[in-house]
Amino acid sequence: MNRIKVAFFSDVLVRDFDGCLRTVFNIIDRIPEENFEFRFFCGLEPQDDFPYPYHTVPKINVPMNSSYKMALPFLAKRKLEKTLLDFNPDVIHITSPSPLGKFAVNFANNHNIPASTIYHTHFISYVDYYFRTMPALIPLARKAVVSMSKSFYENCQKVFVPTHEMIQDLSKANISSDNMILWPRGIDKNIFTPLRSNKEDLRKLTGNDNANILFASRLVWEKNLKTLIRIYKQIQKENLPYNLLIAGDGVARNELEINMPEAYFLGNLSQVKLAGMYASSDVFVFPSISETYGNVVIEAMASGLPCVIANGGGSRSFIDHGTNGFLCNPNDENDYIRNINKICTNLSIEQRIRLNAFKYVRDLNWESLVSDYFDHLMDMQERNTSSIKAA
Repeated sequence: MNRIKVAFFSDVLVRDFDGCLRTVFNIIDRIPEENFEFRFFCGLEPQDDFPYPYHTVPKINVPMNSSYKMALPFLAKRKLEKTLLDFNPDVIHITSPSPLGKFAVNFANNHNIPASTIYHTHFISYVDYYFRTMPALIPLARKAVVSMSKSFYENCQKVFVPTHEMIQDLSKANISSDNMILWPRGIDKNIFTPLRSNKEDLRKLTGNDNANILFASRLVWEKNLKTLIRIYKQIQKENLPYNLLIAGDGVARNELEINMPEAYFLGNLSQVKLAGMYASSDVFVFPSISETYGNVVIEAMASGLPCVIANGGGSRSFIDHGTNGFLCNPNDENDYIRNINKICTNLSIEQRIRLNAFKYVRDLNWESLVSDYFDHLMDMQERNTSSIKAA
C-alpha cells in the first residue's frame, strides 16, 4: 500500500513553543511512518534535529506579540505551489487560519485535496480584550473575526475541537459544526505526576513556609493578566501568607514585574521543571478566559494540584466546581481569593480536590488520541479517492 502523503502547515514549528505546538509535536512524535509520509511548511523553522523534510516561508513578527512569527506565503507563492505539486499530497493539515493557513486551504480546495485542522486558538474571545479601549468597534471586529473563522473552518473537511464548550461557542457564532470532531488533549503522566513534588526546593526559592500559588502561561495580556495583578494586590492588602509564583515569559513580563514586585518570576521552564512546580505548589490560579483548551490546567490536575480558574473559555469544562477545583467570576479577584483560602485553610477540602483532579485526567492519553487523528486522516484520503473514482 502506498503511504498517505500529508502536507502539514504551521507558522511556527518549534517544540514546546506554546500549547498549540506541544499538541503538534505530540502528533509528530507518533507519525506511523509505515503508513504516512509527511512534509512540513512553516515560517519559524525547528530549532533542533527535526526528522522530516520542511520548507520555510518568508515571515514577519506578529503585531503586538513579537515572539510569534507569521508566514507570508504570497511572497513565495510560485515556489510553494511548485513544491506542493511536486509532493502531490493526499491530505493537507493546517494549524491556524493565518495567511499561511488560508493559502493552504485554498490550495487544497483548488486541487480537490481534503484539508483538516485542529482548533487551537479561540480568536473570537480576543476581540473584547484588544478592542477594550474602542468599544464602538467591538461589534465590527467580532463580525470580521467570525467571518474569517467561518470561511476557514467550513472549508476544512475535518475540524478537531478540544471541548464541547468550544463547539457550542463556534455554533453560537453561526459557524457550522457539521465537520467538527471532539478531540481533547492528552497528558504525559510520566512527566506530570504528584511524584515530582519537592517542597524543599520551593522553600529554598522563597525562603519561607508560605503556601505557594502558581500561575503558568505565556505572559500575554489576553490571558487576563490584569486580574492576576489584582489577585496579587489583594493578597498583599490582606497580608495573606501566600507566595505568588509566575512561570512563563512574554511581552507582558516587564509590566507584571513592576506591578507585582514580590512575586517570583521563574521564566520559561522545561516541562520537567514545570511539572515539579505543579507538584510542589499548593494552588494553581488561572484567570484566562481565552483558552481553547487550557493545557496548563490539565497539567496541574495531573500533578494533583488544586485549580482555581476562571469560569470561562475551554478550561472551565474540566472543573466540577467544589469537587475537583473551583470556578471563579473571571474578573473578580475576591472570588479567586475566597476559593484559594478554602484550599489553603481546610485540609479535607484540599485533599478531596487533589484526589478528584487526579482522577479526572487519568484517562487522557496521547497514544489513543493521536491514533484517532491518523485514522481520520486515512478516512479523509479514502473518501476522497473513492469520490474521484466515482466521478
